[in-house]
Amino acid sequence: MRTGCRHCARCSGTCPSTSSPSQVLGVTEQLDAGVRYLDLRIAHRHDGSEKNLHFVHMVYTTALVEDTLTEISEWLESHPREVVILACRDFEGMTDGLHEYLVTCIRNIFGDMLCPRGEVPTLNQMWSRGQQVILSYEEDSVVSRHAELWPGIPYWWGDQVKPQELICYLESMKSYGRPDGLFVAGINLTENLAYVLGHPTESLRKMTLPSLPYLRAWVREQCPGPGAQCTNIIAGDFIGADTFVGDVIRLNEKLLRC
Repeated sequence: MRTGCRHCARCSGTCPSTSSPSQVLGVTEQLDAGVRYLDLRIAHRHDGSEKNLHFVHMVYTTALVEDTLTEISEWLESHPREVVILACRDFEGMTDGLHEYLVTCIRNIFGDMLCPRGEVPTLNQMWSRGQQVILSYEEDSVVSRHAELWPGIPYWWGDQVKPQELICYLESMKSYGRPDGLFVAGINLTENLAYVLGHPTESLRKMTLPSLPYLRAWVREQCPGPGAQCTNIIAGDFIGADTFVGDVIRLNEKLLRC
């Protein structure tokens, strides 16, 4: 885990009642497919009940954060040798009290599965301790109060409509050298205002799917490991629509040939 590639999906768009989904599979289906990193964009609706936290990807989902975390925990209990990385971020409408409520939920749901922050462990170390969850939390003031939380994992987000420009951005980031610890290279295309105005009837799915073969080709060329231009976690949208997960898993075979 210290040197290998992980495969990811953005969970924020997997649930019903969202007009901008970024996934076609539910959380359990993503985990079954091999996803081991989930991007959880969390928000509190100002018109919702006090403790109900939702996921958001342009619009709110109907799924409650607590229910989804419980679903992940139940899957992990059935797969004791699997490890996931959960990245909690955005936190729209979250007060300090809601942050503490969320951390309490995380503790109650995952318990001893949580790996306390520190040096990135190997899989063998996590297996020996019975730990299955690294929880990245993108709010430094909250992380400082809770040893179970890891600082936000750096995410290379290109914010590009065209896949060619996204790959140029990722290659540019690689040229600066590998960040310390965990980091994410996102092959996520993004709808900007100009694209939305010019394509009012289209969606993120319609924009992304034709570009997946091009993006997947870049993924297959990557190398995991500690080298200066190696990748770590690779994030993608619409998991299950192509061979993304299998492509990322096979990257780890390159480590065996080193």
